[in-house]
Amino acid sequence: MSDSPKRPRIVRNDYMALHPPKPGEWKPSLAVSVVIPAYGSQDKLDLTLAALAAQSYPSDLMEVVVVDDNSSPALRLPELRPEHTRLVVTTAESWGSAHAVNTGVNHTDGQVVLRLDADMVAFRDHVEAQLRWHHAADYLAVLGHKRFVAWEPDAMTPEQVHEKVLCGEASALFAVEDSRPHWIEKTIADTDRLTSHHPGNFRVFIGATGSLHRDFFKTVGGLDTDLRLGSDTEFAYRLSQAGAVFVPETTSSAWHLGFPQMQEKEETGRLQRVPYIAQRVPLHGMRRTAPPRAWRVPLVDIVIDVKNATVAEVDAAVAPVLGGPDGDARITLVTGQGPAPQDRASILAGDGAQLRLMEEQYDAEARVRLSAQAPEPDPSVPYRLLLPKPVPLRPGSVGKLVQAIERADAGLVLAELPGGPPARFERTAAFARARHITGGGGLDQVVAGIWGATSYTGLAEAEADGTVFEPPPVCPARRFVRRFFNARQRARLREILRK
Repeated sequence: MSDSPKRPRIVRNDYMALHPPKPGEWKPSLAVSVVIPAYGSQDKLDLTLAALAAQSYPSDLMEVVVVDDNSSPALRLPELRPEHTRLVVTTAESWGSAHAVNTGVNHTDGQVVLRLDADMVAFRDHVEAQLRWHHAADYLAVLGHKRFVAWEPDAMTPEQVHEKVLCGEASALFAVEDSRPHWIEKTIADTDRLTSHHPGNFRVFIGATGSLHRDFFKTVGGLDTDLRLGSDTEFAYRLSQAGAVFVPETTSSAWHLGFPQMQEKEETGRLQRVPYIAQRVPLHGMRRTAPPRAWRVPLVDIVIDVKNATVAEVDAAVAPVLGGPDGDARITLVTGQGPAPQDRASILAGDGAQLRLMEEQYDAEARVRLSAQAPEPDPSVPYRLLLPKPVPLRPGSVGKLVQAIERADAGLVLAELPGGPPARFERTAAFARARHITGGGGLDQVVAGIWGATSYTGLAEAEADGTVFEPPPVCPARRFVRRFFNARQRARLREILRK
């Protein structure tokens, strides 16, 4: 299947290949649903809605849903608000921003969902600046810009905010020198505005303002309502696993009214959320330092074809993983048949003896499971190792593969095996994006083109000696510009060239 016009092939996270229109110089066609989770602070919500009522994005393409997370007193919609605004109240059975956002999305039908906190004063082109990217590709996660400011109740009226935003003077509402940046700005700068791929780029897609296509939101499954803290980080991780490209939109901005609780109580908040996030996000830093154990979401799914293998051959592959530094793994033994027969005739005749031994060997090991067929890829697990037969691994063999795929920044590793087809080590995010772009078929070629591939020898001996096959190279002129111009200068240069 050929690529869709809205699904261009973006190499890793280099979204600069896209050419979105400039704000004010195009005609939007996508409907956007702005979802605002809210709990208390009616005065801030009034200013948020006043700013949204002055947006440059066409009002007939924008709806706003405020989700009252059981505030007391209950929230109300002010008179000064966008034309298409509704108020939804969540049920008392659940609470938290994750549940509120999911509830809001379920009450909207826009093609794009923009999550905006209830204490944000968005600049006039804030919505438009994000939506222009979504017209260029449908698998982007666009992060809006913001600055934190101290807030005093009754400091300004909704009418004053609306007037300033409508005139394009929202930046004058507060003094920038008195504001604070968000910590993600350093990450964005360190990764050349996220164009330099890093497995942890997803961490920036958190908090107060961000947008993505509704279908992408639904594919990923929405936010995890079991997480009261850190749900946005875990959701962003699943977006990255689904092949999302993360785009920081900085041509517009917004004022965040007040400093977030996680900044004021940073250490307490970190201690409260890290264990929950680490259970679900294998790429979290805590996982690199924690002793090997079983986690809710493993770092690697290992799938081994054991149809014609003995239990000794299987254990030579499995035991070093379970007992060594590669223990952050889930192993599926593909038997090609159902459970071993347990009747007298079969046991006495020796039918299914090896399979019975395997079942007994790993009966109490939660990280090992037996299956008649190979399982579908788990979208939450970052890496997948497919072994066509049991290979006598050594402690650290899987870790060497992880190092190889990250060193090459590749999407696929083909590891040579003696006397048979190679083992495959796949980056889940790369294959998820390839499936999204093409709809299936020729995935290896697409992955090699958008993420790169590498070969690997000596898997059983845990030695790496590979050859890297890179995706299409950056042209010399672009490489020169990247080397000698900073991000702001490059952006200005692109504007000049487009004129």
